[in-house]
Amino acid sequence: MKKLRSILLVDDNDTSNFLNERLLKRMAVTDEIKVLSNGKSAFEFLEKLNRAGRSSIETKPELILLDINMPVVDGFEFLELYNQLDEQFRSDILVAILSTSNHPQDTSRASDFNAYYIIKPLTIEKVEALLSMHYAGAE
Repeated sequence: MKKLRSILLVDDNDTSNFLNERLLKRMAVTDEIKVLSNGKSAFEFLEKLNRAGRSSIETKPELILLDINMPVVDGFEFLELYNQLDEQFRSDILVAILSTSNHPQDTSRASDFNAYYIIKPLTIEKVEALLSMHYAGAE
């Protein structure tokens, strides 16, 4: 399985962040995990990376795991902002919504943004399936 440069976790639930970060570290799918608690701070982080380009000291994530229900800016509002970033910047970032909701309206809306949809909890099998679908043969 391909090892990612960096993963961005965006969730306002500290317990979910702790468990997801621990799982990803145990799986050794990346050396760098950045955790942010809402869509606003996540967008600002990515916007800063987009502006800085290669001169940034931060690593651009290859995977964003995004909760839907968050304060300040929720997951769908984040995706609307995110889609305003430079297309080339976004081209090698995989976005996956990680949510407790399995409501058809949410899953349909996620597909409108070309985002994968994963029902919580995050598991080894779900991470492996996501990475193998998106990064098949890219070692």
